[in-house]
Amino acid sequence: MQYDVIVIGGGAVGLATALQLVNRNPQLKVVLLEKENAVANHQTGNNSNVIHSGIYYKPGSLKAKNCIHGYNLLLDFCKQYNVPHNICGKVIVATADNELPLLKNIFDRGQQNGLQNLKMLNASELREYEPHVAGIAGIHVPQTGIVDYRVVAEKYAEVLLQKGGEIKLGEKVIDIRFSTNNVEVITPKATYSSKLVVNCAGLYSDKIARLTSQNVNVKIIPFRGEYYKLKKEKEYLVKTLIYPVPDPNFPFLGVHFTTMVGGGVECGPNAVLAFKREGYKKSDINLAELGETLAWPGFRKIVSKYWRTGFGEMYRSYSKKAFTEALQKLLPEIKEEDLIEGGAGVRAQACDRTGGLLDDFMILEEKLAINVCNAPSPAATSSLSIGETVAELVQKRL
Repeated sequence: MQYDVIVIGGGAVGLATALQLVNRNPQLKVVLLEKENAVANHQTGNNSNVIHSGIYYKPGSLKAKNCIHGYNLLLDFCKQYNVPHNICGKVIVATADNELPLLKNIFDRGQQNGLQNLKMLNASELREYEPHVAGIAGIHVPQTGIVDYRVVAEKYAEVLLQKGGEIKLGEKVIDIRFSTNNVEVITPKATYSSKLVVNCAGLYSDKIARLTSQNVNVKIIPFRGEYYKLKKEKEYLVKTLIYPVPDPNFPFLGVHFTTMVGGGVECGPNAVLAFKREGYKKSDINLAELGETLAWPGFRKIVSKYWRTGFGEMYRSYSKKAFTEALQKLLPEIKEEDLIEGGAGVRAQACDRTGGLLDDFMILEEKLAINVCNAPSPAATSSLSIGETVAELVQKRL
């Protein structure tokens, strides 16, 4: 089967990339391969469903550029195709004096990234937005919203098919072979040929990248994020979205409160090492994958430097009381019995050999391959922009 471009991975980024390819060139023969029997089964379908504003990201970084542009593309897409969403705004809350400089830095970044109508809040102003929150200062971010990214991804797939793209489900890539001007992507069911392959494989993006290149110096470390939900009678405690000031040492935003498009309030996620790349439960263990993580020199350096933080996250994973205490820093009225166990997602976080957790998107290019090797949050918000970026790279090749 001969194509112009093969896209690997049926999450938001892979689907958006395939869609942007056919949008730019309707004559292009594009096929998307997904190992599961449905799209959006992993990161896309198991995240906190926030439409991110772009306030956190370093000005000029790929995250900043793609999040802000992707935000606008995503809203246009949702409006055009009637995907339910809500631009409800959020507050970022400082609960201690040592967080105030970090809060100011976030505010400044937001302004540098072009966000309009951000507002610094004192304690009393903060409670006008969220009456039950405990904080000494905050930022109101009016651009933040919520959407169901599984629904978004399914709509991407629907539109892609309408525009002539193909999607092959249940096709796990096991090998990639190159000749002078051709790529063969091999699954247990078939061999697909193309002029170019685009890797958007998320939790397995590094493994797919290593089939295309010897120069992949990152490893995907899977971090599970676990959620609780508020009992119905306590949902009044949260009006929109409530976030803490994030730890600058980690590319995670801390446990927070998120209202959902279909109703309800999620609390979380934490960030604990998953013992399997698709390990959504504590009992999910893949010894080979865990061994790869533990053997990676960068991961060992992270452990030696941040073991206390990691132990605290793991403790909260096993102790509902400790998880509740973390939430109480933002909402003191929350009690352990107010929380119902929710779902979990796994974040694909790239780690380099020196122990750096990559804080930006990473796209690696080879002659016949383009690898999206680090696309954690805000990748879902940024998906159409990432897709546009990759489509431009493809267009230069073809």
